[in-house]
This record gives sequence, C-alpha cells and structure tokens, in this order.
Amino acid sequence: MKKMKWNWGTGIVFVMLGFISFILYFVITMSTDEKFSHDLVTEDYYAKEMAYQNEIDAETNTQNLIEKIESKKVPTGWLIVFPTEFDTSKIKGTIALYRPSNQQLDFELPLIFKDRKLHIPDKNLIGGRWNITIDWIYQDKAFMYKEKIVY
Repeated sequence: MKKMKWNWGTGIVFVMLGFISFILYFVITMSTDEKFSHDLVTEDYYAKEMAYQNEIDAETNTQNLIEKIESKKVPTGWLIVFPTEFDTSKIKGTIALYRPSNQQLDFELPLIFKDRKLHIPDKNLIGGRWNITIDWIYQDKAFMYKEKIVY
C-alpha cells in the first residue's frame, strides 16, 4: 500500500473541501430551520402601507403650517406652544412620550391646552432621551408632530 504524501496542494484541497462543507451546512441549516425563517413582507402589507401614508400626510400638514410648533425645556417640565392659527379648544388628539432606553417609562396623555400651551410636568420626565409624538385632528384634518428631545 502506497503512503499518501502531504504537501501544499493536498493541504489546500482539504481546506477548500472543509470550507465548502461548512458553507453547504450553513446554507442548508438556514433554509430548512423554521427559527431562521424571516419574511420581509407582512400579512397586512397594504393596510400598513396606508396607515404609514396617513402618517406621512399628517406630518406634511404640520410642516406646511405658517407658524411652527415651539418646544422647549422649562423649570417645571417641557413646554410645547401651538401656532396661533389653531383654536386649541377644537383640537382632539394625544401626546405620546417614548423612552427608547426603557419601555416602562413610556406614557400617553390627552391634549389639554392652556393658552395654546401644552405642558408636560417634570414628575413624568426622567433625564435622558425622549421621543415626542403629538397626533391630533383639527377641522377634519390630521396633523402629526414628532421630535426627539433630551430632558
């Protein structure tokens, strides 16, 4: 029986066979295992697309306002001032505050104005980053204001 000789060529062939085997194992595992099955299309794609389009339209309505919404930190919390073109008694909507680092701190409030001003009390806010989303309807027209703040 002839003894097999190990040289560079034989080593390269075995490394390539090992690599090809690993890739085949990886591809077969990823394509047959249910826990790796991720579809990019959702069941209600059209409905979700329409909801997203409504959100884009609401944000566009807000951006087209003559006077912009003012937002600033005050000693008693966070103050948001609405434009004078709105009669705030006719606005219906909510303000949602999301804390990216802790879902437990997220909260939502109804829009209650005092002289075009919306005040978020200091007791509700903890220092750090917040995402504010104000969603409202005025004269049958949807509006949405989004801002990322650091309190």
